[in-house]
Amino acid sequence: MRILAKSDTGKAREMNQDRYFVSDEKDEVKLFILADGMGGYTGGEIASTLAVENVKKYITNNFKNIKKEKQEILHLINSAIEYANMIVYEKAQENEELHDMGTTLDVSIIYNNNVFIGHVGDSRVYRIRKNIIRKLTNDHSYVEKLVKEGTITKEEAYYHPKKNMLVKALGCHSLVEPDILYKGFLKDDILLMCSDGLTNMVKDEEIYTLLLNNPENPTQALIDKANELGGYDNITAIIIDNIEFSEKN
Repeated sequence: MRILAKSDTGKAREMNQDRYFVSDEKDEVKLFILADGMGGYTGGEIASTLAVENVKKYITNNFKNIKKEKQEILHLINSAIEYANMIVYEKAQENEELHDMGTTLDVSIIYNNNVFIGHVGDSRVYRIRKNIIRKLTNDHSYVEKLVKEGTITKEEAYYHPKKNMLVKALGCHSLVEPDILYKGFLKDDILLMCSDGLTNMVKDEEIYTLLLNNPENPTQALIDKANELGGYDNITAIIIDNIEFSEKN
């Protein structure tokens, strides 16, 4: 398994409010977290940092105590996200300047040929398998709602002026209901977790092409392309490549 991660401020923002965590090879739990903060100059940074730190703490403290069954792992992720939501929400209530802060959050655990995912917001998780890129998460956004209702097409959603409007985020309310799911993660599969600073600039098909054509440094290739096309937001990409290092040579 090869793990690559990189974050970039982009060309338009003064501060990078994306935060991420990736497990080390020797860690018991293969945990990957990405958060894209929002809410004022410092609020987004605080929200995303708190979300990543507290999900990491909750899962690493409790993973060893659960049965390693699918529903137990999904429940652990759900509980970790609820815990992080409580921390961010309570922090926001302490300071009037932070009342509007929140964050997207994606949590992935890879265990026993599966990836277990918790998702809130419009950051995304993709799986690349046999030359097909598939989005595993559904954006909690206004335009995604319009697409599901058939009001607009996917192509229209990409250029919609309100495509950054979220209908669900972490820390904005006292309770949150994340999407929880699991999918197979087999040999040769690639998992991509990314913030909307990438996907608002680069379409899915081009993301796949960049991954395919830049095997040595795919995270940098994705960030460079997003910046080339405007770089209007912070850009973060985590890539988990389920291929042994020896097979890369």
